[in-house]
Amino acid sequence: MSKTLPSRPLDEFDRSILRIIQKDNKMPQRQIAELVNLSAAAVQRRIASMEKAGIITGNVAIVNVNAVQMNITAMVEVHLKDERIDTVDNAKKLFHSASEVQQCYYVTGGISFILIIVTSDMKAYEEITRRLFAQNDSVGSYRSLIALDRVKSGNEIIIS
Repeated sequence: MSKTLPSRPLDEFDRSILRIIQKDNKMPQRQIAELVNLSAAAVQRRIASMEKAGIITGNVAIVNVNAVQMNITAMVEVHLKDERIDTVDNAKKLFHSASEVQQCYYVTGGISFILIIVTSDMKAYEEITRRLFAQNDSVGSYRSLIALDRVKSGNEIIIS
């Protein structure tokens, strides 16, 4: 599930386009073209090329979790019982397939995974923790940190 590196280098025009579309991917390409001093056709070709190269991996809508009653956000530290390849790969598959898991990182530092989980309420959160952790023989322990406030969230990557 790891990503391969982009197959082409980024120049300053590509970087400028990426900075713009990360903030608003619905901005008309003619407007992007004006901002980066290229033609709209050139912007369209560059965006298509970055998509084909795997630099742009998708276009998504960022949903306000409060508007859809997803009131609980938890950061979960997961410790696996062992770090054997099959144990780690099975955990990756399980966490990847769980729709409540918004983000999942396989990490170093004494913790196996960090997950960001979003649910409607504590009852739903309890169910997901039972399914993913408590009933999972590969999980040695887990610790939940429940968010009090979303100070900053989103997927924007700083393109320098």
